[in-house]
Amino acid sequence: MSSSSIRPSNNRTRVKLYTLNEERQWDDRGTGFVTCLSPIAPNTSYSIIVKSEMDGSILLESKIHVHTNYQKQQETLIVWSEGEKYDLALSFQEKAGCDDIWENICDVQGKDSSSYLANANNLTNDSAIYESDDDCGESNENYLSSTIILPPVELTQLHDICNLFTPDKIRDGTRRDLLARAIETGNYIRKLVDLFRICENLENIDSLHQLYEIIRSIFYLNKSTLFEILFHDEFIMDIIGCLEYEPQLTIKTKRNHREFLNKKATFKEVIPICNQELLGKIHQTYRIQYIQDAILPAPSLFEENLLSTMNSFLFFNKVEIVTLLYEDPKFLSQLFITLKDDNLLDDKRKDLMLFLKEFCVFSQTLQQQNRDNFFQALATHGILNVIQVMLSLDDITTKQAALDVFTSIVECNPSTVREYMLQETQSTQDDDELLLNLVISEIQSDPDPELSGALNLLNYLKLLIDPENMIAVSIIEKTEFLSFFYFRSMSVLLAPLMANTIDLKLGRDDFHIAQLQYLILDFLTFCIEHHTYHIRNFLQKKDLLRRVLILLKSKHQYLQLSALRFLRKIIGLKDEQYNLIIVRNNLFASIVDAYKANKRRYNLLNSAMIELFEFIRQENIKTLINYFVENFYSDFESINYVKTFHDLKLCYSTQRDKRERILSD
Repeated sequence: MSSSSIRPSNNRTRVKLYTLNEERQWDDRGTGFVTCLSPIAPNTSYSIIVKSEMDGSILLESKIHVHTNYQKQQETLIVWSEGEKYDLALSFQEKAGCDDIWENICDVQGKDSSSYLANANNLTNDSAIYESDDDCGESNENYLSSTIILPPVELTQLHDICNLFTPDKIRDGTRRDLLARAIETGNYIRKLVDLFRICENLENIDSLHQLYEIIRSIFYLNKSTLFEILFHDEFIMDIIGCLEYEPQLTIKTKRNHREFLNKKATFKEVIPICNQELLGKIHQTYRIQYIQDAILPAPSLFEENLLSTMNSFLFFNKVEIVTLLYEDPKFLSQLFITLKDDNLLDDKRKDLMLFLKEFCVFSQTLQQQNRDNFFQALATHGILNVIQVMLSLDDITTKQAALDVFTSIVECNPSTVREYMLQETQSTQDDDELLLNLVISEIQSDPDPELSGALNLLNYLKLLIDPENMIAVSIIEKTEFLSFFYFRSMSVLLAPLMANTIDLKLGRDDFHIAQLQYLILDFLTFCIEHHTYHIRNFLQKKDLLRRVLILLKSKHQYLQLSALRFLRKIIGLKDEQYNLIIVRNNLFASIVDAYKANKRRYNLLNSAMIELFEFIRQENIKTLINYFVENFYSDFESINYVKTFHDLKLCYSTQRDKRERILSD
């Protein structure tokens, strides 16, 4: 090819550069301007260059190779692979810029760029480029020059079409490319859809089963150009119809996916969306997600990457949807004005919260900086105040959606939540109305017997109070938030435990209350690990350790172990102030009672108690050694299957003898 046929692209076309990471997620590598530069030296290749819009540094320099499989997606994306595990994508700000670079790539590779556009936009091209597999066992050179002759799309040919996709024939990536190109340029999918309609009208079940296998196999070719056709509005519902006729299912057990999508999965436009292209993208994305989650079988270990292009298709759709929505100031303003309307009907309010929840789920496709901007936009419009109002309502669905939005914000930007909660303390005197305490109330009223929702929320509360999550804030702000938490919310969180151990007796001991107390103890253990001043003062003021050790009387061993773990964590700090609290309040008495009640069972509880005393001996914690031996050694003197208690007495005697010698001197 002569260099005169190439039109170097030197205009400043703005793009985002993405690379695919090991988790098959797209990472944003920066925004810049792309050009297609001609070679400077002889016998060198044309290159795609992306320079950063920030400092002009080179983000990408990629040579255009004749055999590289470039794919154009959704009019503003170009995707390709360099090596087996290095996938790249350019997301163009404008379609014209994408077309310009695409034409240059096609010119270098000697391809007609218009053939892609004809298939993606018009889907009417009947000029098939057929290639054959007659010589598939020969060298790659002969194989590439061979032709695949696609059988005519007729009832009598369905068996031969199915044979095109046998594993031994599509194992080779080059053959898959040739087959995909033949299907694309031969207008094959349209013909298959037309045949499907005929077969369904005739109730020709055998042929419908074969069409299922063919369409499913086309999905597993994993080609973006084919997905563009499969997911086009004209075909997607018929494609879903083909996938209803799984051979393993009978007519009675057939899944009616189209009926579900058309009649039950209705789209609720809670806030009017004027952008028709965006609306179409939302509908398309939902249907693709449905195909992935509910229709296509879960891929086996050897098929897990066969739908990677479909995952990318979904990923970029979601990025585009959430970006267009949150960057539209009128849309967000209208959304929050409606949500804050006191006269809003309950069903409408519920639908709006469910939309916000989905909005936040889609935001997970954004890169961290863009996610921060997204949640900052929501915070600016008063999302946390909205959540607070929703949690005071009675509707369970609305409250759950509000909690899901809350956890999304905490996960992405906990500092925004902490800032709001501190501001709230200035205007709200009633602790019950505080956002944090409303969340705690939902933890305590979780209807799930296993308290899975409560566990999830407590993990997000840990994010809020974790000092390692407050590195960016000042020491004063950190202390201020922890002071607020311990002063106005910790007692609310501990209320079920404190109420159940009143008068130093264990009240209820059913599974539900035991599970709730277990979660509270786990949270307290986290506080012991990560806080010092605040938790120690709170523990001493509320006599909390004594209350916790009452749980050793529970019939649920996991709760007993949790109480013991809490004490072990405290002793593990080797903090003399904690040791003195234990001694002054005679708290080992509860441990001794539990040991006696367990008798000589060799179980986890027995092992945990022995390990606790062994740690005290190994670390030579004198205050606790003296306290134990002087008050409880007689109860353990006869135990000889471990040396722990005998050695504790020996440590005590050694210390006493040493003190006596010092006094006598």
